[in-house]
Formats: sequence, structure tokens, C-alpha cells
Amino acid sequence: MPELPEAERARQRLATVLGRRITHVDDRDTYVCRPHAPGEIADALAGHRLVAAHRRGKFLWLDTADGPTLGLHLGMAGSIALDGPDHASRWDRLTVEFDDGTRFALRDKRRLSRAILNPDFDHVGPDAADVSRAEFRRRIGAGHTPLKARLLDQHAIAGVGNLLADQTLWQARLTPTHSTGDLTEEELDRLRRELRSAIRSAIRKGGVHTGGFVKARQRGGSCPRCGHSLERATVAGRTSYWCPVCQS
Repeated sequence: MPELPEAERARQRLATVLGRRITHVDDRDTYVCRPHAPGEIADALAGHRLVAAHRRGKFLWLDTADGPTLGLHLGMAGSIALDGPDHASRWDRLTVEFDDGTRFALRDKRRLSRAILNPDFDHVGPDAADVSRAEFRRRIGAGHTPLKARLLDQHAIAGVGNLLADQTLWQARLTPTHSTGDLTEEELDRLRRELRSAIRSAIRKGGVHTGGFVKARQRGGSCPRCGHSLERATVAGRTSYWCPVCQS
């Protein structure tokens, strides 16, 4: 499932098409493009130029110079493909073509991605890669919630998914079941540092699947740090792994 690092890499791909004039949009997938009718996104974007590519958490949006904003979400299996019409896929749910013959596609076999005009992201917390120390302490350290549940709460901070949460908690030596209200400021600050470190590494290496702990995250897996067998349980409705020796 795409998480913040995958969304950031998608944003970086989209940034390469900025400045080009849109000549055609295929928005016929009524589920991915809901609530828009076929042709509505196309009519709104045709003739405009994309001028900026943004991201908050897993949400993406593209600004035009003098027109609407195109919002995108990769869903559970979506990606941004940059290729020509000759490489079109049956899984392309939205395509945007430019005056120089290039295009990008929102490609999603499972059809769970989204494309929407002028999106509203007010319900989403601050980006996990950019949240300040004070804001992180306030949002993550409040209440008495299992720590992993709080990290996965997109209202608290945006962009952390199941794999990134487990990787970060392992790096910070904290269990996913640790109560948020019991965290010290030192632990919260360490957690924030390790989250930012895990994000930077995943973006650089190609995604959350590249994390050292994520690679060991399986039945019968061992801790990459101490070699102890990993624990496995459901936390916040998600399958979770951690080392009972290194994480406390």
C-alpha cells in the first residue's frame, strides 16, 4: 500500500511535467473520478498548464496557473506512470496528455485511487515529514491510545501507514502497544527523529518496503538488531510486528 514515501516519489514524478499545456484528459472512470461526471475534469483542465505539485501525507494535488486544482490519491495500489500513449495500460484510471506528446497516468489495478477537482484536505493532520517538534508532542503524546494507532491516525499526523509505523517504532525502540500518555518528551522527540529518518530513507531507496525492519517483518522473522524472534499481533486493526527485547 502506498504510504508517504511512495506519495512523495509520485509527487516528484509529477513535478517533471510542470509547465506543459494540457491538451487532453481521459476521466471516464466514474468510480475513481467520483463525484465528477465523465468529461467534467477534462473540461476543467484542458488548455491549462500545471505549475506546482504538492503533497500532504498520502494526498497529492496539482495547481494550474489560472484554473482548478487536481487532487490525487494513490489508494491501496495506485501509482503515477509517465509514458507515452503507446504504453497505455488497461489499468490507467485517469490520463493527462500534454502539448509536447507526453502524458501521465494514474494507474491502479484495484481501482481504489481517486482523482478530484479542488480537493479539501482540512481533515488531514500535518505532514509526518514536516510536523514540528511541539506539534508532534501535542498530537502524538495526548490521551491513552496505543502508540501505533495514534501514528496511523491521519487526523493526528498524515502519511504514516502500517509498514512505516512498524519500521519507525522499531528504530525508536518503542512497542506498538505503548500508551501515548506514558511517553516522555524524550521518547516523543526520539520517535519524531526516527520517523523522519525512516521517511527520508524510504524516499531515497524507493519505498517503505526497503526498510531493514520491514524486510524482516514476517512470520518467523528475527530482529535485525538483536536476532530475537519477532512478536506478531493485531494493533489498531493492523497486523503488527515488533521485537520484545529491543522495543519496550
